[in-house]
Amino acid sequence: MRLLRVGPPGRERPCVLDREGVVRDVSAWVSDWTGSALDPDFLTDLAGRLAAEATRLPRVDPGARRVGPAVRPGGHLVSIGLNYRDHAEDAGMPVPAEPVVASKSPWTLSGPYDDLLIPPGGDRTDWEVELAVVIGRRARYLPDQHAALGHLAGLCTANDVSERGWLLDRGGQWLKGKSFESFSPLGPYLVTPDEVGDLGSLRLTCRVNGRLMQHSSTTEMIFEVPWLLWYLSQFLVLEPGDVVLTGSPGGVALGRPDEPYLRPGDLVETEVAGLGTQRQRCRRAKTRPGRKGTR
Repeated sequence: MRLLRVGPPGRERPCVLDREGVVRDVSAWVSDWTGSALDPDFLTDLAGRLAAEATRLPRVDPGARRVGPAVRPGGHLVSIGLNYRDHAEDAGMPVPAEPVVASKSPWTLSGPYDDLLIPPGGDRTDWEVELAVVIGRRARYLPDQHAALGHLAGLCTANDVSERGWLLDRGGQWLKGKSFESFSPLGPYLVTPDEVGDLGSLRLTCRVNGRLMQHSSTTEMIFEVPWLLWYLSQFLVLEPGDVVLTGSPGGVALGRPDEPYLRPGDLVETEVAGLGTQRQRCRRAKTRPGRKGTR
């Protein structure tokens, strides 16, 4: 089943894609894609109900309305760093012995077609196509990686955008370079695991202004999805609606010294095969007049 959220920011309505490819509003059944609505058992029951009653639900034209992030913002947003060997090479860093775990503000979540806002003074804003996994059932001290998939609501295409200047040159945690508004486009769909197939062989691509920049597969991951979720659950309680960005392959601007970082007007297109394609137009974030911060 493919879940999505349609509507203006903060007022998105939960929708599903039915078997005929029609988007249906299911807000009469669930309030939003959050909490218990993401439980795998609930989603299985919902799929059966949808098959029987889809034509009774209102149709939605997503082409005429905004598509929001695939899950409601507010949960934990975890970013895994250097999970592909070629990306570690891009960054000039060693391949990690254990996952590099960073946080992003959950309010970086944005719709798959929303503008990507380059922050004031940002001159090293970088693309990172990634497979995102969304938690559907509390994961706490999982016994092994085989138990992890039973805690998944679904999977999404994501762009784990980073401002490299803040991430690498300002000291401290990577949170600084990853938490600008619009830096986590998610969707268009949250796809339930039964429709995805082998998580270890999904193709990832990113194009900037039509030029292919990233082309890889989850076969190249250092730490695979089930193991990652088991690992995270050993020190972090994962709750329904939490999102884990599982790492970017190589091909980012950081590893292309002769290529520019993102600039206003650029078009970024990211895709994880079977999960949908995103498109973001870059523009400079507007600032409000006021006093500058002091130290």
